[in-house]
Amino acid sequence: MRASVRGAERVVIKLGTRVLTHDDGSLALSRLFSVVEVAAGLRRAGREVLIVTSGAVGLGRDALGYATTPIELSERQACAAVGQSRLMGLYREGFDQLSVPCGQVLLTQGDFDDRLRCLNLRATLLTLLRRGVVPVINENDAVSTEELAFIEGESRPVFGDNDKLSALVAAELGANLLVLLTDVEGIYARDPRTDPDAPLIHTVRPDASIEASGPLTAASRGGMRSKLESAQIAARSGCHAVIASGRRIGALAAVLAGEEVGSWLPAEEALGARRRWIAFAAAPRGRLLLDAGAVVALTRRGASLLAAGVVSIEGSFAAGDVVLLIGSDGEEIGRGAIGCDAETARQWCAGSPPAGVRNHNALVHRDHMVLRS
Repeated sequence: MRASVRGAERVVIKLGTRVLTHDDGSLALSRLFSVVEVAAGLRRAGREVLIVTSGAVGLGRDALGYATTPIELSERQACAAVGQSRLMGLYREGFDQLSVPCGQVLLTQGDFDDRLRCLNLRATLLTLLRRGVVPVINENDAVSTEELAFIEGESRPVFGDNDKLSALVAAELGANLLVLLTDVEGIYARDPRTDPDAPLIHTVRPDASIEASGPLTAASRGGMRSKLESAQIAARSGCHAVIASGRRIGALAAVLAGEEVGSWLPAEEALGARRRWIAFAAAPRGRLLLDAGAVVALTRRGASLLAAGVVSIEGSFAAGDVVLLIGSDGEEIGRGAIGCDAETARQWCAGSPPAGVRNHNALVHRDHMVLRS
C-alpha cells in the first residue's frame, strides 16, 4: 500500500485524449463522468482536486465536420474554439448532478513564463480550491501558437501536451499527488507492443528513462516518454506521481486508495518555489555555452557562473529571463535566471563589462540556478 499516496490532500488528475475517446475517436462519455464522480467524491470528503483535461480539439473537429484532426494550426485552433465550450459543458453537467461547482481555466505558456503572472495564476487556483470549486484546466489551444521560438532557427513546444501542463500545475500548487491517466497500465520494463511479457514497473526510480515514447494518434500529442518526464517534474517538486490506465474501470479509485496500481514515482525533496519556476515552468530564452572549467565549478563546487567561463551566447533575452546552461559536450547541465540582458552579457564575456561590473560578479548566481540531477 502507498500510504503517502492514499493520504494526498491536494490531487491533480490529468485525462488524455485517448482516455476520453474510444478507438474510433468517438467520445467515451462514461469515462469522463466516472472521473467527475471520483473528483466530486474527493471534494465532498474535504480533499482538493484539480482536473487537467484534453479533448477540446477532438470535440470541435467532430462539430466542424473534419474526418480527422487537421494539420493546419489555424484549423486546429478553430476546432479548439468550438470544442472548449462543449467539453466544459460536459464537465459542468456532470459536476452539477453531484452538486459540486467547477470552473474553467484556460492557460498558455505565457502564464508560466512571467513570474508575476505565474504567482497570480497560483493565487486564483488556490482561491477556487478554498471556495470548494474543482478547476477544470486545459491549454488554450484556440490562441496558443504551436511553437515558441527562442533562438533563431530553433523552437520549442508551448506545452507539447497536457502532461507537462498538469505537472506544472501540480508543482505550482504544491499538490501532494499527480495522477496521469492514459490508455496503458503504466511504465513497462520493455516495450509491451513488441514484448507482451514485459513487466509493469510499479515503483519508478528518479532517473528512469524509456526508449519508446509510445504511439501517437491524430488526436493526441503525448506519449509515454512525455508522461514519464512530466511525472519526474512533479516528483522533483515534492509531489507523488502515478501513471495509470484511465480506461480500466476502478483504476483511478484504486490509485487514490493507495493500491499498487500503475507506476508510482515517489515524491522527492521539493525544490523551492522560485527554483521550480526556473527549472520547469519558464520557457528558456537563450543558451550559454560553457567551458569545461565552468562546468566543474558549477557541478562540483556549487559556484555561480562567471563571464570568464562562457564560450558563446545564443538567443535574445532580458535580465531575469531563464537561459539554458550547456556544457562543452553540448549537453544541458542546468538552467538559470540571468542577471543581465543578452547584449550586456556578450560585451561582458568579450572582456568589456559594463561600468560598475567586476570580473567576480556572476552572470547567473547559484541561488538562481537549477542543475540537472
